[in-house]
Amino acid sequence: MNLPFTITFEKRVADIPKWLPAATSIGSVIVAFIVSGVILKMIGGEPLRVAKFFYEATFGSWATFSDTIVKATPLIMVGLACAVAFKMKLWNIGAEGQFYIGAFAASLVVLIPMVSPDSPKVVVIGLMIIMGMLGGAIWGFFPGYLKARFQVNEIITTLMLNYIAVLWNNFWIFDRWSDAGFQMTPAFEKSAWLPRVTDYAREYGTFIDGGGGLANFMTSIGLERISGMTLHLGVAFGLVAAVVMWWIFDRSRWGYEIKLIGDNPKAARYAGLNITRNIVLVMMVSGALAGLAGMSEITGVVHRLQERISPGYGFTGIIVAWLAKLNPFAVIIVAILFGALIVAGREIQPSGLSQLLQGIILFMVISSDVLLRYKVRLVRAQAAVEAA
Repeated sequence: MNLPFTITFEKRVADIPKWLPAATSIGSVIVAFIVSGVILKMIGGEPLRVAKFFYEATFGSWATFSDTIVKATPLIMVGLACAVAFKMKLWNIGAEGQFYIGAFAASLVVLIPMVSPDSPKVVVIGLMIIMGMLGGAIWGFFPGYLKARFQVNEIITTLMLNYIAVLWNNFWIFDRWSDAGFQMTPAFEKSAWLPRVTDYAREYGTFIDGGGGLANFMTSIGLERISGMTLHLGVAFGLVAAVVMWWIFDRSRWGYEIKLIGDNPKAARYAGLNITRNIVLVMMVSGALAGLAGMSEITGVVHRLQERISPGYGFTGIIVAWLAKLNPFAVIIVAILFGALIVAGREIQPSGLSQLLQGIILFMVISSDVLLRYKVRLVRAQAAVEAA
């Protein structure tokens, strides 16, 4: 069959338009939803009904939106962890392991214990933050050092360290710290729990109780709506981390060095940059962010160390970072989308639909990178012949 035109690809020689990366990301998601809808229709499902249920299960009320943000919270930090490594063309596939080691290290504060159980919450939580980030940073140091010193492929080392991290956690959970033989440790003291929105509402409500007009005003603006919400303080960690990473990427000298090393290592070396040190440092920062996500999950959600604290946050974070085009603020938006997919995945049937959608989105995102490197043109057949 002879088409009246041919498709040609021309390598881009000018700068990529600023709007194009965002457009390709949005387009990838839209196409992924369309393809998923077609697949769902082929297996006898009702795409529009599923889409409506998806919205209601994730954004339909304050309670469901709270659940979505809770699932998005670790994805924000893990997405940022992947983004900082990818900025320097370091392929950190080990955020899942760094997440687990961060959770383990943070748990040491309570399970050893490193501080008295009746210590102030700010002391316990503060130390758990430090330990979580330190644990993740150490787990990021090993592949970073091997890459910088011996040019060992970081994809292999970070991927293998994921399994070691999970099995290391399981050893302590099953053998040393098991709660009555179950696959979890005893629950943490409440001083090691991240505060939830409902806790603040309850405290504020008690404070204004009897305040007459002020109490009625708070009720009128919907204070009672947040009762029962699972949203916890960990989301603030992710938002602060996004601002910090934005400042590093766009406003700091180190951020410029990261980009230069990633784009042109030879030029960076010629300019006198210490590439070895920067590789190790970037991998440690990446690991620290993933470790902070692990700490947030055990202190804000499960309140103990247990076998399965991650439904694959470390791997989903890779998709989040790519779809956000390594933009820290875009990571927040994309993380909310994938948090919604996780929440909806518990309710939507067939149960594997959310994982299918994640896979299709990843495929579309990778495929859309072609548009960032090449211009796609439709050339009329006659014009193509004359040009030849």
